[in-house]
Amino acid sequence: MILLREVEKVYRRGSEELHALKGIDLEIGKGEFISIVGPSGAGKSSLLHILGCLDLPTAGTVQFDQAAVEHMSEKQLDALRRDKIGFVFQQFYLMPGLSVFDNVALPKIFSKRGDKKDGVAALIEMVGLKSRMAHFPNQLSGGEMQRVAIARALVNGPEIVLADEPTGNLDTENSEKIFGLLKSLHAKGYTIVMVTHNHDLAQRADRVVTIRDGRIQ
Repeated sequence: MILLREVEKVYRRGSEELHALKGIDLEIGKGEFISIVGPSGAGKSSLLHILGCLDLPTAGTVQFDQAAVEHMSEKQLDALRRDKIGFVFQQFYLMPGLSVFDNVALPKIFSKRGDKKDGVAALIEMVGLKSRMAHFPNQLSGGEMQRVAIARALVNGPEIVLADEPTGNLDTENSEKIFGLLKSLHAKGYTIVMVTHNHDLAQRADRVVTIRDGRIQ
């Protein structure tokens, strides 16, 4: 599904260069559940941004369904991110002035496929928030907000879900619930890639990828 070969990522700050990724080779197959672990500053988020086409490599090649990402136009990249990739972030990024329903429906505004409300209620029910559809983010717990974020990530029917520290702001009980939800999505056929500092949860994925100093160990 996703293939990385000799991927390098260099960030430049004036005359300074930060080599975040160094010669990364990685294959992610359709239907896998992969966890990415490593110390802070190891390159985990940089790798996830490359996998999600939020950033392009400085060198090397990235293929998504056998198409070279680095040769795509910005319009093609937008379509790829919108239609095939769902993102879940540690900070939730919910709109405070929108209800649960409208937060989940928001990505459909940027999609030209189908009714803007089609399937939204079913997704909210799937993540266990049927009774919270009209609530606003400040009326929800951290775990509930993360479930809203997961429903939002699924609303355009992606093939892969990329989760960056999805349990990082949650207590143990809610972390288990969110991980259980990701496992249930995996059972439904979604490909899941999760960056985490939680080694207990990481070991329960199908495969653990360890990154240190910008290299896969």
